[in-house]
Amino acid sequence: MATYGIPLIVVATTGSAALTGLAFALEWLPRLGAFTVAGTLVDRHGIARVFRTACVLRALVVVVAALLLAMHGTGLAAVVTVMTLAPLTGFLTEFSYVAAETAGGEASRTAGDRAHRVQSVLLGIDQTALLAGPLVAGLLLEHGGPVVMLGTLAAFSVLAAVLAPGHRTATRGAASSRGGLRTGWRTLRGLPALAWLVGGLVISNTAVALLQAALPVIVVSELGRSSAQAGLIWSAAALVSLLAITAARRAIDRWGLWPVGAVAAAIAASATLAVAHAHSYGGYLLLIAVLMAGEGGLTVVLRTLRSHLIPADVFASTLAVTILLLLLPFPVAGLLVAAVPADQFGHAIAVAACLQALGLATAFFRLRTLTAASAA
Repeated sequence: MATYGIPLIVVATTGSAALTGLAFALEWLPRLGAFTVAGTLVDRHGIARVFRTACVLRALVVVVAALLLAMHGTGLAAVVTVMTLAPLTGFLTEFSYVAAETAGGEASRTAGDRAHRVQSVLLGIDQTALLAGPLVAGLLLEHGGPVVMLGTLAAFSVLAAVLAPGHRTATRGAASSRGGLRTGWRTLRGLPALAWLVGGLVISNTAVALLQAALPVIVVSELGRSSAQAGLIWSAAALVSLLAITAARRAIDRWGLWPVGAVAAAIAASATLAVAHAHSYGGYLLLIAVLMAGEGGLTVVLRTLRSHLIPADVFASTLAVTILLLLLPFPVAGLLVAAVPADQFGHAIAVAACLQALGLATAFFRLRTLTAASAA
């Protein structure tokens, strides 16, 4: 709801494509800063404490924003409120995300050879939330307004904090956040298979991020559709991705990790190239669903490899570095949307699609080479 709903609030409040792109960038830039400390805090203070604290603080921020919008529904005060809301929610969300992903890594290590099954289930939970979140955010915004949508988001944040089970607290040494990132970076560099996959996905995420940032403007401003219909695109994509995740789990059982990843990469790159030439709402709805199906398969591969290769004692720190790299394209995409005229979005998406295809092809070629070398 936060990732897709807040840009929709900006569109509804300001009607500006430039401010929507800027809000998207502001939502993601602090997330990158959060990773400089999130992994170290989880390693030091434990999963449950970090998760609950982040959820409670996010709920407080959203409630304050909802109250301000109730008092100042339009004008400069409303613009400042929604533009401030984006970076604060983005920052706090990543602390809870790193905590949850660390718990998932522990579950995968416990599962051993069935780690990809655990990761597909965890990813299925994420995709179920993504299935409901954008659509619910769009419907609430259209029929209840920003205050109702933000109130619902705050309620979900509180519920997450309440339902989070207790978890053992880490007792590692009190390393600095800078040292935690350095440790994670050193660990990633020592795992060439994971490093190449992350590199390819960074380039792929550039195309996905550009679509996420541009789509509210394209659907609402260019195609004249509603906020609910903009949210429906990502909800439909999440449903297809959920099916793809289930299929990927079974395919990995039969054909192995790398072949499934290569097919998923081909699907994602082909769909993005087609999206660049879409001109109708139905075209965006269909092609983004196909794109996210490929992304779902790639994510299963990434999560499985990550849980297998990263040592447990530096898992959160290394996880933070990998996620930091994977999220770097998102603020860049927001700035691009703010700078590029809306009628040029198609050309920008086409360039990003070409880079995505090249990056994924290079990554999986190197992965095949590394796999053959290790087998020999």
